[in-house]
Amino acid sequence: MPGIMFIIQRRSSLLATFVFLTAFQLQAQKAQLAQSAWVQLKKGRLQYKQTPRGDRIMDFSYAGYGGGGVAIPHVEAVTTLYPVEGDNAAMIQHAIDSIGNLPLKNGFRGAVVLAPGSFPCAQPVIIKNSGVVLRGSGAGSKILMTGPPHVGIRLEAPVQTKPEGAGIAVTDTYIPSGANVLTVSDARGFKAGDIVMISKPITQEWVHFMGMDTLVRNKKKQTWITGELSVERTIKAINGNTITVDVPFTDNYDAAFIKPGAILQKIIKSGGLQNAGIEDLQIEAPEQSVTISQGHHSAIRTRGLTDGWIRNVQIRNTVNSIGISGKRITVDAVQILHTVPTIGAAKPADLAADGAQLFFNRCTIQGDNVFFLATGAKVSGPIVLLNCTFKGNGWIQPHQRWATGLLIDGCTVPDGGIDFMNRGEMGSGHGWAIGWAVAWNCKAHSYLNQQPPGAFNWVIGSVGTRRKNAMPFNKAPLLAEGVYDAHGHPVTPKSLYLEQLKERLGNTALQHIGYTEK
Repeated sequence: MPGIMFIIQRRSSLLATFVFLTAFQLQAQKAQLAQSAWVQLKKGRLQYKQTPRGDRIMDFSYAGYGGGGVAIPHVEAVTTLYPVEGDNAAMIQHAIDSIGNLPLKNGFRGAVVLAPGSFPCAQPVIIKNSGVVLRGSGAGSKILMTGPPHVGIRLEAPVQTKPEGAGIAVTDTYIPSGANVLTVSDARGFKAGDIVMISKPITQEWVHFMGMDTLVRNKKKQTWITGELSVERTIKAINGNTITVDVPFTDNYDAAFIKPGAILQKIIKSGGLQNAGIEDLQIEAPEQSVTISQGHHSAIRTRGLTDGWIRNVQIRNTVNSIGISGKRITVDAVQILHTVPTIGAAKPADLAADGAQLFFNRCTIQGDNVFFLATGAKVSGPIVLLNCTFKGNGWIQPHQRWATGLLIDGCTVPDGGIDFMNRGEMGSGHGWAIGWAVAWNCKAHSYLNQQPPGAFNWVIGSVGTRRKNAMPFNKAPLLAEGVYDAHGHPVTPKSLYLEQLKERLGNTALQHIGYTEK
């Protein structure tokens, strides 16, 4: 008995030692996380370093359905459909339109549910009314794309935007990126809750400052960007002539380059669609080894959508798979698989971000010769990719003509790259594609992080090879690098977006989007 008791005591001692060492190792791993010089977590609050002019990494937590941290609702089923012989598109469309004629109840009308099985569709299915959801029964519900090339599902309705009253001059000499306050010459015609458009002219002085007035391709001048850069915001508060808006600015406003200056204009919006989504189904196209200029099947497009979602959707062999235009949209747990690569030097974008407050969460892509994510011209975020994994010969690459406000957070691109770059004469003058972008705690094969004049791009706490390049088609000079902070060493907090969301709305907001604090 004494020998047995000794063995038991020894095993208990070893177990206690193992538990202690494991806890110690976990604490040591946490302690080894680096601190970013630009965003630090101190006493439970985020502290932001500013540039000499007051710019900072913005609060990205406003991205997503409902403005971030809002749970996607479960909408009551109204109709369940079963596959029929031949083209099923008309049957699905009729059911969607019928629900679209029902009255709204708490913002929703109801869901069309596809039973398990394959639904061949030779034309698009379109959701054009608010409060309508198309839901499958999991991966067993498949929209099988047939017929001529088309988009599988569209969520779209035209939006009318009308100015109200006169535009008012913005009087600030400089508004830093990440701020949410501006001053106008006379705020008496505005009130909290007004929707406004802030527009700054694209002047020759600014284009020259950006180095984008000398683009030439095949001996032809390329035009980088013209017109205006406009963002929509809602007034949160007014104090005298100082106006606070709901979402921070993704870009700066420098009066030295935008004479006669930025304008604040109240607008009235009508139309579009709200609270609409696609979920729990599969979209499959035949294999398409094509160039992007050839006809091809695409999966989903949104236009005029506010507060919408795409979640738990599996997509096979579509090209230019998902295009998102609208506001406050979540793309959650979407899987895209290509069994054959596209061909040609011009690459399709599996995720095209052309809206504001867009949130791509836990998405996966497997494919070659693609842009995993690309942004459109003049896009103003915030746009967030969180915990996405993209495998194959492809890139996350903001694509053209000055998008701003992108966060790539905790994403993995083992075979490709993350590029914040000047695309120069590519694509008829894409030029500087992105400003005020952040890669936070990412892992990629490589990074091309370039610094635009008068703006910043950051790669923070990320792992992968740093590249230096000249503008495309040039061998020299190498463009200035953007900020690399704690490169090769993950930083705390693990997720910038989730920490910002928790700080703004609390732990409940994390739970609403499928995360819990550890």
